[in-house]
Amino acid sequence: MEGHYESVRSHQVGYSRFDREMDLIGSHSELRTAVTDMIDGGTEEKVFSLYDYPEEELCRDMENLIRYATVSYPVGAWAVSEISYEYGQYLLSVQISYRRSKAEIDRIYTVRGITGAREAIDAALTRCEDSLVLQITGYTDTDFVQYAADYAGLNPQTVMEVPQVTAQVYPQSGTVRIVELQFNYQTSRESLRDMQSQVRPVFSSARLYVSSDADDGVKLSQLYSFLMERFDYTVQTSITPSYSLLLHGVGDSRAFAQVYAAMCRQSGLEAMTVSGARNGESRFWNIVRNGDVYYHVDLLECARHGYYHQLTDEQMWNYVWDYSAYPVCGVDMTEPNTEPDETEPSQEPAESTAPGAPEAITEPSEAATEPGSGE
Repeated sequence: MEGHYESVRSHQVGYSRFDREMDLIGSHSELRTAVTDMIDGGTEEKVFSLYDYPEEELCRDMENLIRYATVSYPVGAWAVSEISYEYGQYLLSVQISYRRSKAEIDRIYTVRGITGAREAIDAALTRCEDSLVLQITGYTDTDFVQYAADYAGLNPQTVMEVPQVTAQVYPQSGTVRIVELQFNYQTSRESLRDMQSQVRPVFSSARLYVSSDADDGVKLSQLYSFLMERFDYTVQTSITPSYSLLLHGVGDSRAFAQVYAAMCRQSGLEAMTVSGARNGESRFWNIVRNGDVYYHVDLLECARHGYYHQLTDEQMWNYVWDYSAYPVCGVDMTEPNTEPDETEPSQEPAESTAPGAPEAITEPSEAATEPGSGE
């Protein structure tokens, strides 16, 4: 740019150049804001200029502020280990020692309410993050560890391994708190993301396998066939349940139930996973909604019999579960007074059952741990 310009401003009397470079503090509220701003920014030391602030009052306010900032202020309770200060000649020097790095403080993610916190946890589990620090406004007590486990069970298409989760809350009271979550995986993040890229197409194929214009019973049977025709499965527990089940043909009752429920939900069907026992041993199975009636579906038993079938509560004589936590099965919801259907399941496949379901699921073997063709 060529030429010149002029800038005119009034001269401020009473402050030296040195004074103007420092924040001015003349009250308790200004002092509190100055120190909490230091904590939020991870600042270790700063000098403030004092005006009209009596020495005795300053010392009292600083001692109260230190207790507040290290015990009650959320970021301070989480990040600060010690605060000290010096004063004189109308200057106040504040020094803060941290047990967290500035980078960690900068990564704090602020959310509103438990709904916002859950959305952030969902995203962290999907990204296979190893930690998450949330500042929650409108905090209410929540079991974050259980929530993470529940989300993993409901989303086997994205969560490959259920991590061991620890949660710490700072401070112990207040409507605004810091929640620090640690997610510990046995599998590397790169491997988990690679598994995600292999599992997602299988779920997409399952959705395409279902006839869009079919009724619920046909869709449920089609998804059963899609899942069971992939492998001659080996019943075995894995730390990466959906990946091992869909890509290697290895899984336990929990893996079958969670994957089947997720495939049903993405196809617009109502399905849930039930945790209980069968013949005294831990067992997972599904409850699905077929029209206006809920039914139990145990995929391992279906495979053992060689066809898809649904059971009412009365037919689950060798199963135990929390009856109050799940809907009654075998009763038409549009007719509340109808008694459960006590007829035994047919020993022949229904017309909607697709061919090719295996007659049995084999016991674990060394060969079963190798990837199958699955196509």
